[in-house]
Amino acid sequence: MVQNMFRTGFLVRATHTLLTWVVTLILFFHTPVNLRKCEERGELLLPVLFFLVVVLSVLLYFAVSLMDPGFVLTDTIKGVQGSDEEMESMIPQPSTPRLRRCGYCLLQQPMRAKHCQTCKRCVRRFDHHCPWIENCVGERNHRWFIVYLLVQLLALLWALHIALSGISPTITWELWFRVNGFLLAVLGVVGIFSVVVVLLLGCHLYLVSINCTTWEFMSRHRISYLKNCGNEENPFDRGVFCNLWDFFCICRTVVWEQMYSRNRNTTNSV
Repeated sequence: MVQNMFRTGFLVRATHTLLTWVVTLILFFHTPVNLRKCEERGELLLPVLFFLVVVLSVLLYFAVSLMDPGFVLTDTIKGVQGSDEEMESMIPQPSTPRLRRCGYCLLQQPMRAKHCQTCKRCVRRFDHHCPWIENCVGERNHRWFIVYLLVQLLALLWALHIALSGISPTITWELWFRVNGFLLAVLGVVGIFSVVVVLLLGCHLYLVSINCTTWEFMSRHRISYLKNCGNEENPFDRGVFCNLWDFFCICRTVVWEQMYSRNRNTTNSV
């Protein structure tokens, strides 16, 4: 039973939710902090805004955690009418890697897809499997994962500011630790998570700006369509502006498998 709970991500999601609300309640009800002072003065705007940011971060967490990251369900490749030849025409010659079937789920893998050993599924535009959301980050939820990181960072930095505002000076160190114990614990937890989120967000924004995934960046020497490219060559890179526009624009469908040759004036298209 415990193994099944870990497999479904229940314990991870419950831990995240519990930790979030414990920290939030401490910040709301600990007397010296700014939020508590605002409540006592009847100024509810900042407490309500902070509460809404926390709620939004939790909702985004569950949305990204429970969302289909882009599982490959059939051999039909999105944006291509089911032909290997058409798919391979997107890849610059002469080094044209053939599409292959996954050795685990036996489905034909689109380019940039990878089989996740944890989820037991192939994921389109696979980025990584995130143990904190207990889900893969891929084609369908990658942009929402970054939006979640942005909102989470806002909530964490705001929580740091609130916790620091409640630290009270005392006569002795022993009394200081006793009076500020809860807030010091909050500062430690929130500080660690803030550093992690900043690093994650910075790395993902950089990779998005060059249209590269974490898996491709870390394992390009083992990936058939990248290992023959130069160390600095990224066949999916259209420039920072176009890459960011394609990634964050939700009003149109992007063919992530499309490759571009810098030596030509035109792109290889479907």
